[in-house]
Amino acid sequence: MSVSLDSLDTRILDALQRDATEPINDLAERLASSKSVVWRRIQRLIDAGVIRERVAILDPKKVGLEVLVFAQVKMSRHGRDVLPKFVEAVRHFPQVVECHSLMGSVDFLLKILVRDVKDYESFFWNQLSKIDGVQEISSSISMTQFFSTTRIPVQTGAGGKD
Repeated sequence: MSVSLDSLDTRILDALQRDATEPINDLAERLASSKSVVWRRIQRLIDAGVIRERVAILDPKKVGLEVLVFAQVKMSRHGRDVLPKFVEAVRHFPQVVECHSLMGSVDFLLKILVRDVKDYESFFWNQLSKIDGVQEISSSISMTQFFSTTRIPVQTGAGGKD
């Protein structure tokens, strides 16, 4: 369920997506609002689940994760317990940074970060391919990442105040 956002909410969210460490005083001044209003808005956005977490975004290459792999996983069966068990299994692999279920010819798309191709090969054979129900894995290695962002486009919601 989406949350109705007004223009101040969207400006706050845009600013926080750029730098969540900006002091409330500076943010309020920049947005031409009061500190208490901005603080209350942020708390409301947290309580509503719009802001899930505040994190530091790391550069994978600077911490030794040189290879980005997209793995498409096809399951051999689709029983009630097979798909959730797969999700739970990959959730515990630190190499898997995203897991998406898909409609179409494959069941899951995984975004995986590893040190090198040898590291992925080991992960592939010793962990990923051994998960119960995995039939086929098709892996693509990213050669160049032209851009990446965690920012999402936030717009004023219907029914919101502008």
